[in-house]
Amino acid sequence: MSEMPLKDLMAYMAKAAKEGAEALRLAGPEVRTKAILEAAKAIRARKGEILAANQADQAAAATKGITKAMIERLVLNDDRVEAMAKGLEEVAALPDPVGRELARWSRPNGLDIARVSTPIGVIAIIYESRPNVTADAAALCIRSANGAILRSGSEALQSALAIFAAIEDGLVAVGLPKTAIQLVPVSDRDAVGLILGGLDGAVSLIIPRGGKSLVARVQADARAPVLSHLEGLNHTYVHADAHPDKAVALTLNAKMRRVSVCGATETLLIDKAVAADLLPKIAQALVDAGCTLKGNSAAQAIFAMDAATEEDWRTEYLDTVLSVRVVNDIHQAMDHIKTYGTEHTECIITENAEAAELFLNSVDSAIVLWNASTQFADGGEFGLGAEIGIATGRMHARGPVGAEQLTTFKYQVRGTGQVRP
Repeated sequence: MSEMPLKDLMAYMAKAAKEGAEALRLAGPEVRTKAILEAAKAIRARKGEILAANQADQAAAATKGITKAMIERLVLNDDRVEAMAKGLEEVAALPDPVGRELARWSRPNGLDIARVSTPIGVIAIIYESRPNVTADAAALCIRSANGAILRSGSEALQSALAIFAAIEDGLVAVGLPKTAIQLVPVSDRDAVGLILGGLDGAVSLIIPRGGKSLVARVQADARAPVLSHLEGLNHTYVHADAHPDKAVALTLNAKMRRVSVCGATETLLIDKAVAADLLPKIAQALVDAGCTLKGNSAAQAIFAMDAATEEDWRTEYLDTVLSVRVVNDIHQAMDHIKTYGTEHTECIITENAEAAELFLNSVDSAIVLWNASTQFADGGEFGLGAEIGIATGRMHARGPVGAEQLTTFKYQVRGTGQVRP
């Protein structure tokens, strides 16, 4: 199939995905559950193949000047392969999101109206260097009965193909067409352009998961609806009433647990009332962990660090770099977030419930946390099993995009012979 001319290949995939989506929709939830569980088994059985493919991707990436953050996202090991398999099992255990009655009411004329959840159709997912997205996206689309066309970044293509073979195993094991979920098997960049064109109406929704340039291109060129997120330019705010130990532990985890994930904190805001006492403790813990700090003049006066520029406040580092600003109070902290944030994830650290509620209600980001690390910005941590991304828009879905967010609805109207006067 990969030897076809690209345009013919993509047309074939579009037709097959549309037919496969119909088969998924008509299959019962038990069949879809079993398909995901069989795919999890196949991932474990194919671990050797997956890791070998990933080694090939890593070797190729090393010759291309790929950034440290991209390499970190690309790498698979025994634990990450097992995490993929467990993630599929968690998705399989989720309540089936299709066919749920969302609302029901009767009209004075006797019409019975129900709003019922349905699949979206065929979802095209374009992503970059994270191999696990192949497994997560496929499982979520099977769970929500959507067909899918997956397009991995070239840096992770061999890994993605090896993982995708396990997804096909799962579909075939339960008698579903393996073309219900497809992976573009070539690295040709023109495939993205064809997907953005909608593939003659076959694509119902496009989801980009990657850097700013990818998301911008999809938003600019797509001929189908787009569900996307901007950068995770996330903030942790240490309030005047923060518990010192929590402030150190939460900030350290929010930044350094994994610097390359979209939930990593990129800017630390700290109240001037406690900065002299707490900032040295927090900063030293970060520096000891290998983090470089860039601060405003007030932060520099307290702890030795580089000067932050205007651009730093607007930068998603995805690296061991953190911007630091001493602020006057909670209102200045929230103003900073409103000015520089991307409406992704923000945290307040405080023992003051009134201040926490003000922050939770006033900061208009997709995820707002109180005394919890921004690294919890993850569908699995929300109990969604997995996610395709964190949506920062305001239409259809916001925050972690799991199986439930990959459904729409229709109205079922039951009558007894009513005609409209």
